[in-house]
Amino acid sequence: MVTDDEEAPGVFKALDLNHIIKLLEKTGKDLEEKQLKSVKKLVQYYQNGLPLRDLAQIFKILNLCAGKIKNRPHFLESAYDIIKFLPFLKKKVSDEITYAEDTANSIALLGDLMKIPSSELRIQICKCIVDFYHAEPPKKHIPGYQQASSSYKIQMAEVGGLAKTMVQSMTLLENQLVEKLWVLKVLQHLSTSEVNCTLMMKAQAASGICVHLNDPDPSGQLLFRSSEILWNLLEKSSKEEIVQQLSNLECLLTLKEVFKNLFVRGFSHYDHQLRNDILVITTVIAQNHSAPMIECGFTKDLILFATFSEVKSLNPLVKGLKLSNSHEDFELKKLLFNIIVILCKDLPTIQLLIEGKVVLALFTYVKKPERHKIMEWSPAQHEELQLHAIATLSSVAPLLTGEYMSHEGNARVLAFLEWCESEEPFLSHGNSFHGTGGRGNKFAQMRYSLRLLRAMVFLEDETVNTDLCEKGAIQQIIGIFKNIMSRPNEKEEAIVLEIQSDILLILSGLCEHHIQRKEIFGTEGIDIILHVMKTDPKKLQSGLGYNVLLFSTLDSIW
Repeated sequence: MVTDDEEAPGVFKALDLNHIIKLLEKTGKDLEEKQLKSVKKLVQYYQNGLPLRDLAQIFKILNLCAGKIKNRPHFLESAYDIIKFLPFLKKKVSDEITYAEDTANSIALLGDLMKIPSSELRIQICKCIVDFYHAEPPKKHIPGYQQASSSYKIQMAEVGGLAKTMVQSMTLLENQLVEKLWVLKVLQHLSTSEVNCTLMMKAQAASGICVHLNDPDPSGQLLFRSSEILWNLLEKSSKEEIVQQLSNLECLLTLKEVFKNLFVRGFSHYDHQLRNDILVITTVIAQNHSAPMIECGFTKDLILFATFSEVKSLNPLVKGLKLSNSHEDFELKKLLFNIIVILCKDLPTIQLLIEGKVVLALFTYVKKPERHKIMEWSPAQHEELQLHAIATLSSVAPLLTGEYMSHEGNARVLAFLEWCESEEPFLSHGNSFHGTGGRGNKFAQMRYSLRLLRAMVFLEDETVNTDLCEKGAIQQIIGIFKNIMSRPNEKEEAIVLEIQSDILLILSGLCEHHIQRKEIFGTEGIDIILHVMKTDPKKLQSGLGYNVLLFSTLDSIW
């Protein structure tokens, strides 16, 4: 109860809150007018804000009004008005600590009130919560009082478990788009904290939001807000648990349809960003091998979208489609290569990779740049995609040796290595993770090509290895090693050492158990081994990779 002697003159005159509570607790139709009048008086009294010390009683009054709405609709306006004036005011700095429990419980009640089937009330509750994050100053300053900080209200919302009840309220809004968008806006704000994301995760927010991604929404807000919430949940709560919630047929079918629509019919910059975001979320889910990616047809679509630019398809989905060299389309292409690497770890995907001609599509990048050909990518983009494609082949080709051989894989890689070693000028941009150490040279291309050969040789498939040897691979890569030896490059020392290590591992893999191949290795091969054995022992501890090179050499000697 507030009394006059506690306040400055004219500020918060006496109002007996306990009297209003007792009045509202009584039943009887004849009391309704008196009860409504008392609440109206309260609303008028606190129109400039609610002191933290009175929150518990005010929210008890709010709850009593809410309980009467079903039988007495007039109380809806009273509840609405109390929520409308929700700046929280503190008189002392210590009020935030003293009344923390009351504040947390009061804010938690807002989530419970979402059950009341009133669009106006639900939207007002959502506006009130969003205002926690964008607090406006009180309309009128009250002497002796300050507004409670946004961070305090946000923290109390966490303590009260508001995020959980707001997620649960989504089930009440199946066909009410405006209210649903407001709740998503609230969850978007709440999901910026780890505490709230954990609460939302426990309320099964990920699957609950995902299955509605494709619901009709002319504004486009539903997809934008939902994808951001899913992203926050993956980042700020248990990634494994969120992936598990999304790894069901219903969620993946929805994601597939959303991605397909954005891929085929999305034209704006905003659509393309959303498309890429959905693909990133899908990539995270695809890492869970129990996710039914194949069963829902998503894997097949992703393979089609990844390869349609390189391998002509009659599928009507991609008829007339063309990727531009925009940043979003370039990122999309890299994301599609990336998801193929993840999908190929699931063995049932192999047949789909064969049907989608993935190996052939990737091999279109394993050749020297064609100067006069009109390319959809800029030279820097093409180089980055080229390296990404060869890296992808290192994961895919060992699983598809039949495809690799039928497309003359060894011949293509050796011809590309020949270009890598040639004196032909090439302005390498050296961008990206794959291009590290490759600026102004062809080391990055050489490095990934040798890594691909190493992966194929390590299969110990005699058809592959015999074909390599018949095409002169042993002599060619010994020649590459000798050329690198004769032109020391301290600037790119680490990448050169990796190239040399891979060459020795390929040679040892090819020559083991084969006298004839050891003879081809011959004195030139022994020369390069002796060269490595003479390495200054101090370099072994440089961290650049000399120790790895030494182990590769020992493998060759063995």
